[in-house]
Amino acid sequence: MAEAGRALIECAGPNAMNIHHLELFYYVARHGGITEAVRNMPYGVQQPAVSGQVLQLEETLGTKLFNRRPFQLSATGVKLYEFIEPFFSHLENTADSIRGSETHLRIGASTAVLRDHLPSVLRSIQKKVPRLRLTLHEGIEPDLLGELEKQEIDVAVTSIDRNLGPGFNVHELMKLPLVLLVPSKSPIKKESDLWKSDKIEAPLITPPPGEALSRSFQRGLFKHQVDWLTSIRVNSLELIETYVQNGFGVGLSVRIPGRRAAPHVRIVPLNEFEPISLCAVWRGRITPPLQLLVDELSAQAASLAVAAPV
Repeated sequence: MAEAGRALIECAGPNAMNIHHLELFYYVARHGGITEAVRNMPYGVQQPAVSGQVLQLEETLGTKLFNRRPFQLSATGVKLYEFIEPFFSHLENTADSIRGSETHLRIGASTAVLRDHLPSVLRSIQKKVPRLRLTLHEGIEPDLLGELEKQEIDVAVTSIDRNLGPGFNVHELMKLPLVLLVPSKSPIKKESDLWKSDKIEAPLITPPPGEALSRSFQRGLFKHQVDWLTSIRVNSLELIETYVQNGFGVGLSVRIPGRRAAPHVRIVPLNEFEPISLCAVWRGRITPPLQLLVDELSAQAASLAVAAPV
């Protein structure tokens, strides 16, 4: 494939290639379309500019590189991407190496992890790695795993409830038991109150169905042969608690050691449901900076685990 890509470039003739056009095509191919490429580029380029310059590249090469809608690389687009990908994907790390001892970590996690837990971990790492450069991505489990596969982040700190398959390295940080957040006036006071009928009518607030928490919850409902349809879907546990507090229904969440429920919200443990795991996930060989991050996350998780539940 490398030879095919080289032949494709050489067919354009001497001095005909524009390296910037190749770089733009790399981002389009890597992220699956022009819109996603613009969102993920490390510098600002407007969508019409990307579209126009990639079109110029196609004219230079005399071939179509991809279909726009739905996005799909052509056979020649695949050849070209496989040829240029090793260069552009390693360009940032090579630049870091040339600059000196600067270390770059790209971390993906939920809002709660990025806000409440990661700052102290990163402060500890900065004492050991003074020239630490960070890129932080907020997201939920499916998005973060997708970013790992696309090499957009180095590590994801996220909930996992399944085997991710080959290529993923998973380090469990802690188990998170499932709980319900119910308004203090709700008749649901304990888990057994849920199984009094085969369909629960109370409005249910959950994360998206692709999240580990939702999957584990649905497996538990199936085990008890109970139906409970989601009324509101949100992408963070903080929003779930907010909407429960404002009387919109019963929320699905996890027990976080040492964390109190919001005012007028009661926590109902789901002891018969399978807990989920909060994990650090990465692909490929672990680097020394990444190992340091995993070690610090493990230490913080251990200290949280001994905190008395509230």
